[in-house]
Amino acid sequence: MPVDEITAAAAGSWTLGDRTVHRMGFGSMRTTPDPDPARAIRVLRRAVELGVNHIDTAAFYVSPGGTLNVGDGPARYATELIRAALAPYPEHLVITTKVGFGYDPTHGLYEDTSAAGLRAQVEENLRRLGRDHLDVVNLRIVRRPGRDSVAEAFGVLADLREAGLIRHLGLSNVRLDHLDEAQAIAPVVCVQNAYAVDNRGEQDPLLRECGARGVAYVPFFALAGTRRESGAVAEHAAAVHAVARAHGATPHQVRLAWTLHRGPHVLAIPGTGDPEHLAQNIAAGALRLGDEEMAALG
Repeated sequence: MPVDEITAAAAGSWTLGDRTVHRMGFGSMRTTPDPDPARAIRVLRRAVELGVNHIDTAAFYVSPGGTLNVGDGPARYATELIRAALAPYPEHLVITTKVGFGYDPTHGLYEDTSAAGLRAQVEENLRRLGRDHLDVVNLRIVRRPGRDSVAEAFGVLADLREAGLIRHLGLSNVRLDHLDEAQAIAPVVCVQNAYAVDNRGEQDPLLRECGARGVAYVPFFALAGTRRESGAVAEHAAAVHAVARAHGATPHQVRLAWTLHRGPHVLAIPGTGDPEHLAQNIAAGALRLGDEEMAALG
């Protein structure tokens, strides 16, 4: 399918609190591995030129090391690349980040949902992004067996919201009971969980409930599936290939289109450090799949 003139607006729009964003966004995790930050800066600027107004990031997205555990040379933080590329920020741009984890070169990625730890992570995001407030902050947790409450940690973020450091709050890697807990404390504008055509787990009921409550559902690893941080899948189901051929699209575009078709409240945040892949990902928002195609994809 042609991609040169398709913008993020083709995917339609949804709201994050009091902000309206295009449903095709951009994930910044994969901007960090390239040792030349100029390429990442070009990709970020091109994403905004193509209509992206929702960028996902985290202060622990960094290379070398970080969540991808790759790269060499000086540290390259996704948050700082975003600042270098886009500051002063366009008024329409929403930057979503996440806390609950931190990163340092000595200890690597670590979990910290203490009050002091969460405040430090919020302040690090503010500093690296060059902002006086954060648009959306997701509490990222590790789901554990039994009732692992998010109330205390989410309450800390709610207090930081009241203090003006955060505009809106969300959740990441959570269950419905976590959403219930959080909404009893403060408004939740989004839930960000792993979700893909071949890696849905038990997410469909939560996705539907988010829609019923007006909460954006934001899948990550839509292109990677079970490969997660390892990158986009190379092998696709026969149904994905068949739909791709019918639309003159790539299998990865079909995966993104399927994601967006799961509900009007579903936002896509595919990430890449490649300008060509960026344009292809954004163009996937223009794909319209029929009921039979969606049924075949599962």
